[in-house]
Parts: sequence; C-alpha cells; structure tokens
Amino acid sequence: MSPELQVIERPRPGNEIIERALVLLNQQIWCWGRDILRPEGNWLNEIGFNSIKPPSERHKCSSMYCLELPGGKSVVLRGFGSFYGCSERGSVFLHRYKFLPKYTKNAKLENLPWAIEDLPEWDMPNASQQNLCASLTLDFINWVKSYEEEIIDRLGVEYRDSILSSWEHAKAPIIPAKEMANAWGMLGEAISKDLDCLV
Repeated sequence: MSPELQVIERPRPGNEIIERALVLLNQQIWCWGRDILRPEGNWLNEIGFNSIKPPSERHKCSSMYCLELPGGKSVVLRGFGSFYGCSERGSVFLHRYKFLPKYTKNAKLENLPWAIEDLPEWDMPNASQQNLCASLTLDFINWVKSYEEEIIDRLGVEYRDSILSSWEHAKAPIIPAKEMANAWGMLGEAISKDLDCLV
C-alpha cells in the first residue's frame, strides 16, 4: 500500500471537519502500509486481515487487505482509500484524497478494486441513504480508532512514532502517534454533531 503521489483535493471552503478527515485518513493509510512492512512481521495479517495478491495481469498493483468483523461487517484497505461494509446497511468508500463517503446498498464489493479505475460508479448518497451512509462512516471511524488504540497497547507508541518519523512526503502536519486514536474519536464526534458535513 505505497502512497500514491496525488494532490489532495480540497473540500468545499469552510468544511473543516472534512479537511481534518483528509489529513487523518491520508496519514492512516501511510501507517497501514508501514504496518504491512513491519520487520517483525506483517501486522495486518497478524490481527486477522487476509491479504489477496493481485492477478498476474495486475502485477503492478499492491496486495489487497480484507478483514471480516463480527455482525456481518468488513473492511477493505487499499492505498487509494478504504471500504467499510455491513450486511444490513450497505457499504461506504472513503477516498484517500477526498474523504467524502460514497454509499451503495451492497455490503460487499462485486469486483476487487486493484486500482482506482476498478471502482464502481458510486454516487453521493441520496436523501434516503444519508443516515445509512453516516452511520457506516462513523462505524469505520470507530474501527480505526480501536485499531490505533490496539497498536499503542500491543506495539507501543514508540513503534507508531518510528513509522511517522519515516514519512518524508507528508503533505500536511503529522498528527503525533499518541494523539492519533483520540483524533479519530474527535472526528467521529464532530461528524455525529454535523452530519451535513458529509454531503
């Protein structure tokens, strides 16, 4: 999950919540990529993620990481964004450089997205889908917060600090390792108070 050199697209002016989310998700995806390359072993595999290697015709693509969660939920991590699905509510895709969630009633991806071009044509959620989209986005944020808490508990803040200190191409100020989980929690709280920021 090596970072793609792209320009972060700015949300509409004044949407500070989404601007904060952009910084957090970009940094998080960088960290997941480094967690895969951990010298002691691939951390994502260690905590239950399945890695799926690309087919031979997609040899330039990185592996895909999928995790099945209790309650019919799942996470798919890619270098260009993340998917979060729930069998009862559908799924959302959060683009690394846009964050504004795209929603579909399908809980699973029909085709594996090896590159951003493989993504289905999802639209922004309509009025009847906005609450589902928001609840899935908040579930994803809570899952990431728990992931970072587990990193600190099991691998130590020094581990995450070392990852962040190696990020030479950061496009925004780096959120310190000890603040990452809390930053995700605060983002979730801010979104839950202002669901309109997601549309």
